[in-house]
Formats: sequence, structure tokens, C-alpha cells
Amino acid sequence: MAHEPKITRVEVLTYGFTSNDLAADSYYNGFNLVYSPGDRLDRTGHLLRIHTDVGIVGEFAGGVATDFAQMKMFLPYLIGRNPLQRELFYNDVKRALRKYDRMSMGPVDIALWDIAGKLYDAPVWELLGGYRRSVPAYASTYHGDENGGLDSPEAFAEFAVACREMGYPAFKIHGWSHAPIEREVENVLAVREAVGPKMDLMLDPACEYETFADALKVGRACDEANFFWYEDPFKDGGLSQFAHAKLRELIRTPILMGEHVRTLEPKVDMVVAGATDYMRVNPTYDLGITGAMKAAHAAEGFGLDVEIHAPGPAQRHVMAAVRNANYYELGLIHPIAPSSSAPIYSDYSDALDAIDEKGHVPVPDGPGLGVSIDEEFLRAHLQSTEVYP
Repeated sequence: MAHEPKITRVEVLTYGFTSNDLAADSYYNGFNLVYSPGDRLDRTGHLLRIHTDVGIVGEFAGGVATDFAQMKMFLPYLIGRNPLQRELFYNDVKRALRKYDRMSMGPVDIALWDIAGKLYDAPVWELLGGYRRSVPAYASTYHGDENGGLDSPEAFAEFAVACREMGYPAFKIHGWSHAPIEREVENVLAVREAVGPKMDLMLDPACEYETFADALKVGRACDEANFFWYEDPFKDGGLSQFAHAKLRELIRTPILMGEHVRTLEPKVDMVVAGATDYMRVNPTYDLGITGAMKAAHAAEGFGLDVEIHAPGPAQRHVMAAVRNANYYELGLIHPIAPSSSAPIYSDYSDALDAIDEKGHVPVPDGPGLGVSIDEEFLRAHLQSTEVYP
């Protein structure tokens, strides 16, 4: 390379947007989004831009305010450095943020991979090795509501059938906040009965269940209904190796853990402890695409599958670059409510109808992440811009 690129400045842009027919659920008042007809939910989005002296700008859209607040601790470290030294940044920032959750590194690393792809005129999935060009998706629902949407086992079952008929090969349930455990069991059984034996089904209580006994009851329903996986069942916050290893002894349904355990080493520890059957990773949470690929290959070394959490361009590129991953999480979606994703892109969608006739979503093939920001939308909704240094 004739000229070694340097990072010159970093921008954090904050924008606002409104989602119709969505609201905070009544119990948690903000922890879960649910369908709520007639309501309008004001939301905030973020866009990270890393500028270089060769005119290339790396971008990441997503994250939450706490990620960008934590990011201020290390953004000065990036200025003047070569944006291609992702492994150096991974290790330096991982050490620097050892007292924190480190989620702020994910957006930065993803934007750095976007720079690399644009510099070499190649999509990120190709730089990562390239295994496939499209990925099979599962329909990942909003949490259950009490408002005429996903408000009963029958409603979940009807939506699962509709998704199957659209071409989705798999469907994942997010149940209710503090629901009677009997309704959770009924939901598992009703959805299986409705879709028949061929569609893969998953359950993600999102750490809702109060007791080990409740998690076991629902787990045994998942056994009866032949579920593909059972994810983050009870209120340990997704952390207890012992509890999940014990649950694995008592049910047949594979357990999926790791969404709430950050970075490579704790994820490997969960596998070694027998606490999970699949490894969960998210490039936004787990120190970027660099961290997600480390975890994916660690899972491969154990002979296990890695399941990519949440939708997004980075998630598609990671999944396209590994063999041992089954499904892309397309969500959150609902039979009536809009997609949970912010409308920040002009050429990319994670809405309900984003799948093709095979039930796949494409992996962007343009340079870098291969997606374009809707600049008109951004200008119209921009609230603030912070620049570093």
C-alpha cells in the first residue's frame, strides 16, 4: 500500500424518529417494546462515522446512548492510527475497558471493517473468507402484548403459520412480561400444533421466568413440541453456568446462551461448563466483527454452532463468513406493528418481507458493509453531532 491510512476524526450523529403502533409494555415501562394500536413511540438512533486521510469513511448505524458515552473513553486513542489495525485496537481497548461492559467497541470495530472493505473494494464477508451469499432467516417476534396483536397462543400460532407460508423456515417466540407460566407452556404447544412438524421453532423468554421450576416446565413443553432451541429462560440475566448446565441435564431441547456474556473468554467458559449447546454472539455486543469471528471459530473448534444475535448488516456479513451457523434473526417483527429497525438505510431492510422465496436474506455485496445511509432522512431527523477530537 503506497500510503498507510490514518484516522483523522470520528463523528457521532444522533437522530430521532417515531414508530407507530408501538409502546413500552405496561409492566416494565420501557424494557420491552410491544404492539399498541394508535400509540406513537419517539425513539433515538445513532450513526458512527470514522474518517480517514484517504477520503474513506467507515460507518455503523445502531447502538444505544450508553455505548456512545463509554466510547468517549477511547476515541482519542484512535486518532492518527491506521484503521486497518483492528486486532491491535481489539486488544488495547479490551484491556482499557476491563472495568466496563466493553459494548462501545463493537460499533467502532464494525466501522473499521467498513473502511477496510471500501479501501480494498470488497464486501466484508469476502474479506472474512466468504462461505455463502445469502443466509436463511427466522422470524423473530416482538414480545407478546395484551392489545389485540400477539395477545394469545392462538395469535402467535396464526402469525407462525403466516410466516411459514411467506417462506420462513423458522420462527422464534418472545413471550409475555410476567405471564402465567401456563400460558407460556400453552404458547409453545399451540405454535407447534399450528405449523406442523417441519418448521423449526425457537423460544426466547429473554430472562423472564422467575424460577428454575418455571424454566423447567416450559423446557419440557419445548421437548414435547420439538423446539430447535430454548434461549435465556430465567432471571439470572443469562449468566449462571451452573443453572443452565443443570437445566440441560433435565430437558432434551438444546439451550442457547451467551447473548449477555460479553467477549470470547466467558463464552468459551460457558461451553466448557456445559451451560449451552449453541454459542450466541453479536458483533455489536462482542467487540465487533473481530470479536464475533473469534467466538464463531471458537465454537467451531468445539464442534458447535454459533448463532448470530439480532439483525443488521454486520450480522449478515459475519454469518456469511462462517459455516457453523443456522439462522439469521430477522426481527423484531409482528403481524401488524412495524419492524423494530430504524429507517436509516436507503437500500437495506430487516422488515417482515425482507426474505426471498427460499426464506433467505441477501448479504450486501457492495464495498465494506455494502449499505447506504438515507442522507435525506438523516438530515431531516438529525438532533446532534459530536466530533472527536
